[in-house]
Amino acid sequence: FFSSLFLGVGKTTLIQKVTQALKSSGIPIDGFYTEEVREGGRRTGFDVVTLSGNRGPLSRVSSDSSTSRREYRVGQYVVDLVSFEQLVLPMLRNVNHGSGTEKRICVIDEIGKMELFSQAFIQAVRQTLAGSGTVVLGTIPIPKGKPLDLVEEIRSRKDVKVFNVS
Repeated sequence: FFSSLFLGVGKTTLIQKVTQALKSSGIPIDGFYTEEVREGGRRTGFDVVTLSGNRGPLSRVSSDSSTSRREYRVGQYVVDLVSFEQLVLPMLRNVNHGSGTEKRICVIDEIGKMELFSQAFIQAVRQTLAGSGTVVLGTIPIPKGKPLDLVEEIRSRKDVKVFNVS
């Protein structure tokens, strides 16, 4: 897993370059990464992009400061949990239920606050990490405030190597 304290240090770029190298070597790989969405030079949100080429919103800036009961927010961003789960969960289930004995690689960029609103995603990540035939290449944040349970669980696993990116 790649980890850093700040946005924009290159974790996703690193994931994308490694993914391209693995794909060109013919290694089975699936997963997703998150990408900034910018309008007029300003970040307006994040999209989820699967390695199979599907894309959908993860979050968008909300001008409304009031929150409804079903709204998930991180700072100024409202998380589109339905879109996120529709893109990511089928891919993770497919990785977890793949057949064959050859190792597979699953890219999970990122396991952070926005993604962790989804209990189904948390379960799917745990299942993926428990699978003996899958190697996970992912990104996690360095906690700035209250630690995120799944992130700390991943960080403390004996079978996980964390590289801090700066």
